Amino acid sequence: MSAYSKKRSDEFLKVAGQYKLGALVTESTHPVTANLSDAARQDTAAGLKLLFDVDGDVIRKFHEFVETSQMEKIADAILDAIRQGGRIFFTGCGATGRLSILLDSVWRDFWQQQGNPDLEDRTFSVMSGGDFALIKSVEGFEDFAAFGKKQVNDLGVSRRDVVFAITEGGETSFVIGTAWAGVEAGAKVYFIYNNPDELLCEHVERSREVIQNSRIEKINLTTGPMAIAGSTRMQATTIQLCVMLTILEMVVRKLMGREGDVVPQEFLKALKEAHAGLKSAKTLAQLAKIVELEEAVYRRGGRNNYFASRFGIDVLTDTTERSPTFCTPPFRKFDDTAAAESWAFLFLPENKTPEAWRHILKRSPRCLEGTENEIRQLVTEENLPRTVETLRKISREELMRFRIGLDGLPGRAMKDGDCAVAVLSDAEEILLSRNGAFWIQLHAAREKGANAAVICFCHHGRQPLAADAGEIVRATVSVPPTDLLLDGVTRVVVKLVMNSISTCTMVRLGRVMGNMMVYVVPSNLKLIDRATRYIGYLTGLPYERANELLFEVIEYVEPRMKSDRAYPPVVGMAVVRTRENCTNETAETFLQSH
Repeated sequence: MSAYSKKRSDEFLKVAGQYKLGALVTESTHPVTANLSDAARQDTAAGLKLLFDVDGDVIRKFHEFVETSQMEKIADAILDAIRQGGRIFFTGCGATGRLSILLDSVWRDFWQQQGNPDLEDRTFSVMSGGDFALIKSVEGFEDFAAFGKKQVNDLGVSRRDVVFAITEGGETSFVIGTAWAGVEAGAKVYFIYNNPDELLCEHVERSREVIQNSRIEKINLTTGPMAIAGSTRMQATTIQLCVMLTILEMVVRKLMGREGDVVPQEFLKALKEAHAGLKSAKTLAQLAKIVELEEAVYRRGGRNNYFASRFGIDVLTDTTERSPTFCTPPFRKFDDTAAAESWAFLFLPENKTPEAWRHILKRSPRCLEGTENEIRQLVTEENLPRTVETLRKISREELMRFRIGLDGLPGRAMKDGDCAVAVLSDAEEILLSRNGAFWIQLHAAREKGANAAVICFCHHGRQPLAADAGEIVRATVSVPPTDLLLDGVTRVVVKLVMNSISTCTMVRLGRVMGNMMVYVVPSNLKLIDRATRYIGYLTGLPYERANELLFEVIEYVEPRMKSDRAYPPVVGMAVVRTRENCTNETAETFLQSH
């Protein structure tokens, strides 16, 4: 073990007590999916059904929350703030950061269509790492409350505003920092989380301080364990999406002079119906074909291009989150030929990338900036150079290097063995009509010998056709029609479907053991703890030794991690090294051969 990796392990173990989260419900394994890896490999549809079965926990919790009438009170508080000139802040990190950006985008999109710029500009999303983190995780920001405080304060939070600090587990330092910033400014602050109060208060001091603060209103949305242990991008953020979209719908309707208090029951009824439809044999069979198609593409070393417009941010969120969860190559910048090519990518119908980013966000991107002196006040001198260098890498200019407009297609031209997948609603039929933007891409893919697929979310039971595009794999997902102005149920269903497709695909590729994400990328302190626990569980090593081994492996793969090149899973490497009593090089060769 090198002195460098030993030092890093010692530094983590000094603070590990703050990040040992194995006792939390969101980190435990769900009994329904305990044998998910075996079930999904034997029968794809059966694996998908298990994932949707766990989503039933979301429905039950949402039903329970609707009965409390708490959403009506929250909606009224937002309405009062808006009428007094206040704003709404959604803050988050990782999956909840992307959720915050989605909520901001949905709100802005509605008021843009109404031609009301004043109400459009009343929401702000605050994600750890800024908008750049929507597409690629930013290391080192979510572990510090000071960064959360700074990002909210830089936007001028005041006593007239409302802050929703959203964290899956209830322990993320960055999000907790945004809550304290709101309190200090005199704003109305809501803390949204997914673990029992008693567990958080017992095990996590920073969570206890928030939960026990009377100035902060708590919204506990605990659904139970995740379908994939610790993968809070799934049920934890799904229930948060349900609740927040319901609240925003109530606010929008009241601002439009319509009845709002009927929304929770209407949302719940449609969500139950949609969830039952996802578990129908017909829908499961269609989605299973999509999973098997994507799996086959990756096994052949092929690439998958997603195409979306209305659901661009929804699809982008899911594809982005595959990288830290399953150790797949992240999105690659168009001119970075040294990085590993992304397995999946997203394109929008806009011709130019800046237009595509504005379409997704419904505003101009906001990336982080800061002088060296400003950063020095937030981090130690030891961490200063690394933090300043990270800021340089997550600028708006760097974000534009991810070409998600049609101008990025030359760098992802389809070839034999690849796949193009269009994700849309039946209201976007024009995109699949002859010479429509998606028809052109599917047709071009088929001409090159690539596969083509369509996932359509339909309110009226029919799917648009892709005329003359050749053989296409199709999946039609029914969504009950409602009169909800924000169409929140559809956004939830899109999330359920995309999460299940990507998860089941990775399960079938061997990146999940039972229901444990053994390919997790330890990019922050919480994930370092998770990876350490997994190594200990799979090898029998004590926590301290498992952590030392983890940092040995990290040191070995880190040059490739930082340059976005392909690298083996660190948990798998550590397990093989222990079981085979071998070196890093031998362990990597072993994993490649298996």
